[in-house]
Amino acid sequence: MYDLHYAPDNASLILRLVMEEAGLPYRAVLVDRRIRQQDSAAYRALNPSGLIPTLVTPDGPISETAACLLWLAEAHPEAGLAPAPGHALRQPFLKWLFFLSNTAHADLRQLFYPDQYVPAEATPGHTALLTARMMRHFGLLNQAASDHPTLFAAPCVLSYYTATLMRWPMLYPKAAARWFNLHHYPALQAMAEALEQRPATRAAITAEGLGPAPFTAPQYPCPPEGSAL
Repeated sequence: MYDLHYAPDNASLILRLVMEEAGLPYRAVLVDRRIRQQDSAAYRALNPSGLIPTLVTPDGPISETAACLLWLAEAHPEAGLAPAPGHALRQPFLKWLFFLSNTAHADLRQLFYPDQYVPAEATPGHTALLTARMMRHFGLLNQAASDHPTLFAAPCVLSYYTATLMRWPMLYPKAAARWFNLHHYPALQAMAEALEQRPATRAAITAEGLGPAPFTAPQYPCPPEGSAL
């Protein structure tokens, strides 16, 4: 049994989707952002960075989204979440997993929270730069999904991570102009449409109030508990 410390429509969503897909037993433990519970002593004892998610495993807590995903894939090889060590696709899998985590996800975080990275007067230029970067990132991911369909098309670590990263720029920041158009990325669109039919996605929709098409026509979440922001 795992404990997934989560907040609705946060990076923990990626772990929920993957664990649902694999049929892994877990408890969802709310980290209530409305009261800054991620800054509490109890949560910081699990994850000193105060970031979400934290996955508590039989071996102890683990944080960082990509680390959690890689750990789950290797702990449960029977689930087929990722190519196993020694598989011909292991190298491209690792490349794209860490591209998602270290490059695309990191840039999205800066785009959504510019006040944490630059002074107010630099925000417009910062936003323009990161928007252009994200468009290039999604172009590369679209090409990768075309070149390696078995890595991205199947419900797995890479497909769920990519689909969630596509969801967020269609919603956030709330006051920003929308720059992401899924139709410009046909391979990613096909992947997202297929994932929306998966039981794992339907379970996440119910658990986090994501709306009927969370990857292709996302709505702001109406979760039964907690808050996305």
